Amino acid sequence: MRVLRRDLNGHTLTIGETTFDHLNYDRDADVLYLSVGAPRAADHTFGTPEGHAVRLDKEHRIIGITLLNAGTLLERGDLEVTLPQVVDVERSELADALAI
Repeated sequence: MRVLRRDLNGHTLTIGETTFDHLNYDRDADVLYLSVGAPRAADHTFGTPEGHAVRLDKEHRIIGITLLNAGTLLERGDLEVTLPQVVDVERSELADALAI
């Protein structure tokens, strides 16, 4: 996903459909922490193929992303983030397949 919008004066950054309003860049570690609202514990965390971490709440909404090597990656070009798609599968939907 590419960054669609950024508002550095208001300190917001939009990636995909999520706007992050808490940004914290650790220059020494080259890690950018993004959060929707105040940082909080996630109910689910997914690692991306690029090595980043995406944090989700119990409704599977993105509440934060940790971008590793953010500055280094941006120096090389666009930074990519693969966002997870969470799909709930009902037990009844699988019952027939499990009976095979």
